[in-house]
Amino acid sequence: MSKAIGRVAYKPVGVLLGIAAGTVAGAVFRQVWKLTAGDGEAPDATDEDRGWVEILAAAALQGAIFAVVRAAVDRGGAVGVRRLTGRWPE
Repeated sequence: MSKAIGRVAYKPVGVLLGIAAGTVAGAVFRQVWKLTAGDGEAPDATDEDRGWVEILAAAALQGAIFAVVRAAVDRGGAVGVRRLTGRWPE
């Protein structure tokens, strides 16, 4: 399989994994926020009842969790493709 074909073949898998990663990351973030902040709902950037520190802390935490989950899902997907095809997706 050429590199171009490998990239095209992996593209739909990557999209599905990205959607799954976003869903998982959102669920993880909500649970972590609930445990750390003691609040059931994370603040929205336009929530006027929340301060800057809380808003920015929530955004940083959410971004970090999303990045870690996305990297883990992407890496796992690439390993799975290599196991199935014998080639690393590019």
